[in-house]
Amino acid sequence: MGRLLAISDLHVAYDENRKITEELRPESDEDWLLVAGDVGETFADIEWALTLLAGRFAQVVWVPGNHELWTPASDPVQLRGEHRYQRLVELCRALGVLTPEDPYALWQGERGPVAVAPLFLLYDYTFRPPGTRTTAEALAVAEAAGVVCTDEYLLHPDPYPSRQAWCRARLEYTEERLAALPDGVPTVLINHHPLIRQPTRVLRHPEFALWCGTEATDDWPVRFRASAVVYGHLHIPRRITRDGVPHHEVSLGYPREWRPRGGTPGRPVVIRA
Repeated sequence: MGRLLAISDLHVAYDENRKITEELRPESDEDWLLVAGDVGETFADIEWALTLLAGRFAQVVWVPGNHELWTPASDPVQLRGEHRYQRLVELCRALGVLTPEDPYALWQGERGPVAVAPLFLLYDYTFRPPGTRTTAEALAVAEAAGVVCTDEYLLHPDPYPSRQAWCRARLEYTEERLAALPDGVPTVLINHHPLIRQPTRVLRHPEFALWCGTEATDDWPVRFRASAVVYGHLHIPRRITRDGVPHHEVSLGYPREWRPRGGTPGRPVVIRA
């Protein structure tokens, strides 16, 4: 029987990461791979990686990271915001890869079925530094600390007026879909950013938490019966448990980050067997 495996933040623009991605293979013909965002920055790199993985795993499930939503000047595909995201969804559908826009798939395992729910939620600057009450105050504190996410320059919210507005729209859409799931069916929730703030407490630069999620999802793991939460973005692979729910950070990260860790980099994390 297959397993649910997860990985994120492959960042295949780096040659070493690209080689690791080339070597990713299932152990069973029935293994699924959950890809929690930041495959790459250019459309060509994302297409290359997802095509490769979709040809190897029984099912690939993808959610966008912030890097996929960037519009770098070097990318011939200059779509922005929602239009860029929808083009990536079209790519995934052509490859048979599931996205946050598709019906939630039911994965059958030895411990019973779970609804595999890929999410795209963004962030709304509510993971604020202590003592700040508004987004403007929080961003000023971060800037004074020399911490400004590249999203501020490359992640455009078009046609929404702001990233916060796009986040609100995604929250409303996703909450309605999760609430419609049958009662009693457990879920595996996959999102690029963590769904709770706790994982950001160990950031070397705590101000970066502003770009790492939203307080609006704090109760979602319990409310939507999560048997596991999968996320990336922080480049701090680990597992924490809150309210009995395991939260798996499954990122590969940049070579300078994974080289000192030892072991075999890029091994997918087993979420459910």
